[in-house]
Amino acid sequence: MNRRLIVLLTALFAVVLFAGGAWYYDRSQKAAITAAVSTAEGQLIRSHSPIIGPVDARVTVVEFLDPSCEACRAFYPILKQIMAMYPDQIRIVVRYTPFHQGSEEAVRILEAARRQMKFDPVLYALFAKQPEWAVHGAPDLAKAWTFAEAAGLHIERARREAYLPEVTEVIQQDMADVKAFNVKGTPTFFVNGKPLTDFSAQGLLDLIEGEVKGGARP
Repeated sequence: MNRRLIVLLTALFAVVLFAGGAWYYDRSQKAAITAAVSTAEGQLIRSHSPIIGPVDARVTVVEFLDPSCEACRAFYPILKQIMAMYPDQIRIVVRYTPFHQGSEEAVRILEAARRQMKFDPVLYALFAKQPEWAVHGAPDLAKAWTFAEAAGLHIERARREAYLPEVTEVIQQDMADVKAFNVKGTPTFFVNGKPLTDFSAQGLLDLIEGEVKGGARP
């Protein structure tokens, strides 16, 4: 099966699965985001940012992500599929964007997981179980902690580390960068510093493939 078709079918599945779900992406921000990149490109990647994939990959996908965001959940398997196409050439850098109620605590869970080298499995667990804990208007963070523990998180240590001052500083820095890049919705993607303006699975694949074939990692 053509790999583009695989991604498109995944996207179609995501659309069906999350039909009616709330996600926010303001296309009118395209020009503002592009302008912000030209003046603040060095802020896209921070030393604290979690990385999924080879650290020396030639293509860097920066995702401004909210663990409560349904569209972020929908794009997660799509990104994984694209990475499987180019296993040595793509890395994902996660920037925290806790826009939803309860998302800051979920981000703290992810930061605790990062400290335990469990970031990816815990992120997967939070996305997989998102409908059960990230109820809009009434998030159940106790369930989020339970799902993270089931994914391998040492829960007692995580509860201590999640509220360390360093974690608070990470969240504050990421939110400052969210403002600097005029990010208004999640997920927002940059590929080697270039903003994704065609917000679709195909648009993301095209931008990534363009960088794989001819771009250079910043």
